[in-house]
Amino acid sequence: MNSSPLVFITGASSGIGQALALRYAKAGFRLALVARRVDVMQAWAASQGLGEDRCRFYGADVAEIDSIVGAGERCIREQGLPDVVIANAGISVGVDTSEREDIDQMARVYAINNIGLAATFQPFIKPMCVRGTGTLVGIASVAGIRGLPGHGAYCSSKAAVISYCESLRGELNTQGVSVVTILPGYVDTPLTQENRYSMPFLISAGKFADRAFQTIEARTSYRVIPWQMGVVAKLLRLLPNWAFDKALHGRERKHRGTVSKS
Repeated sequence: MNSSPLVFITGASSGIGQALALRYAKAGFRLALVARRVDVMQAWAASQGLGEDRCRFYGADVAEIDSIVGAGERCIREQGLPDVVIANAGISVGVDTSEREDIDQMARVYAINNIGLAATFQPFIKPMCVRGTGTLVGIASVAGIRGLPGHGAYCSSKAAVISYCESLRGELNTQGVSVVTILPGYVDTPLTQENRYSMPFLISAGKFADRAFQTIEARTSYRVIPWQMGVVAKLLRLLPNWAFDKALHGRERKHRGTVSKS
């Protein structure tokens, strides 16, 4: 059996997930890649020269608990227990709470970004604790630090990711299992290319993956990437509500009704 370390990544068919897969492949890791679009992952792996000894694929819908839990269980059976698990899959969609159909959109955002993230981790926690090593990585967002107009579903879901991962870190920090929370700023991916507002400090998915890899290897508990967005986020958090509301007055809202996947 190949003794190289193993990373399990959800949302691996595009964007940040695919960039992370490439970065880990370059570092010599074996890959367990998860997404609904298995054919897209297979085509990408073939283009990178990654054979079955280095890369396997698990078709799963993160919105369905049994589907994503089953993918994790198959990974353990077929490739072994991962060293790193990255819960990256997520969606973003603008919502208007006054519209009935947008409540259904919000439920789907939570199902993927929150319940799906916890279900991604679930199969690995007990065996990692028994082994005494492992790293669980939650991909949140700087959008989780303050609520933005039209982003009620996305911002609140990512705020929940931050709090959930902090809670999980407290539960596991005496058992050898690390929990890392990464908050991307604006990363050039299909998720952000539909945005109709300015995106300061935009970085490529490759640069994000490099910095995320370093953060995960160092087992840093919390990091905003790029760091400049971390400064902006902290300043926004310090603003009193009246000043925050004034700063966002008239800001373009997120598109309604179009779900972007990562």
